[in-house]
Amino acid sequence: MGIFDFFNKNKKETLDKGLSKTKESVFSKLTRAVAGKSKVDDDVLDNLEEVLITSDVGVETTLKIISRIEARVAKDKYVNTEELTRILRDEIASLLKENNAEDVEGFSLPDDKKPYVIMVVGVNGVGKTTTIGKLAYQFKKAGKKVYLGAADTFRAAAVEQLVIWGERVDVPVIKQKMGSDPASVAYDTLNSAKANDADVVIIDTAGRLHNKINLMNELTKIKNVMKKVVPDAPHEVLLVLDGSTGQNAFEQAKQFTAATEVNALAITKLDGTAKGGVVIGISDHFRIPVKYIGLGEGMEDLQIFNKKEFVDSLFGE
Repeated sequence: MGIFDFFNKNKKETLDKGLSKTKESVFSKLTRAVAGKSKVDDDVLDNLEEVLITSDVGVETTLKIISRIEARVAKDKYVNTEELTRILRDEIASLLKENNAEDVEGFSLPDDKKPYVIMVVGVNGVGKTTTIGKLAYQFKKAGKKVYLGAADTFRAAAVEQLVIWGERVDVPVIKQKMGSDPASVAYDTLNSAKANDADVVIIDTAGRLHNKINLMNELTKIKNVMKKVVPDAPHEVLLVLDGSTGQNAFEQAKQFTAATEVNALAITKLDGTAKGGVVIGISDHFRIPVKYIGLGEGMEDLQIFNKKEFVDSLFGE
């Protein structure tokens, strides 16, 4: 086995293990949905609708999937229940492919944007700072020079946590005293990163869901100040969501996408939950690429989201 095969095998095992609770939950519900039925009829479709909604796929996405399966059943006239899993898998894979982004390979960065600036948003407790630390680790492992900015200045623990991650990963963290202007921290971080020829800058922001206007103003101010140093910054506004909260994650996505131009998602804590279906619903509903998924506490447990691998792992090869 070559070194790349080894890493791919480890990645797949982590994904399979991380999604195991969701897979078990979906398949046990699916089994009950078709119990005693030989073909896919209205009852089975009603039961399947319930399976998807209770797996946190979301109502709109569930109705879309059911409608597609209904069309296939009508076209093929007779579809037995054994085929249902394959059809469900096909339709979910198809839905994920319709999202507007291609899967990316590895933790790579565009050649024409240096430093590449990522502004990270999300509420407290979703694993935002941990995700930043893991991202820093992955980029550094890929040979990139990384700078972190502790612009969540309203919470002492957030700055301390980022500093700990910086020490662990051995990357510089730019910070100021508690209560400092977050935009000022972002400005200092980008200046330092630029002066030291950094490849990527990751800026942490305050994890509060206060009213939308304040949130929008604060994030807009940070973005405007960063543009003074790097004119097209931020290149990525990454929203971190906790997958284990299910429909709550939908609500947070609504709030943050209304407050700022989110263009990438990281969905964390999928390893401890049966609510992995939320990845499907959020990807479909918001049409924002899910870029990363968190599958454990280890530094290696943040993975690039690959649609095909996700569906393969959820439904088996």
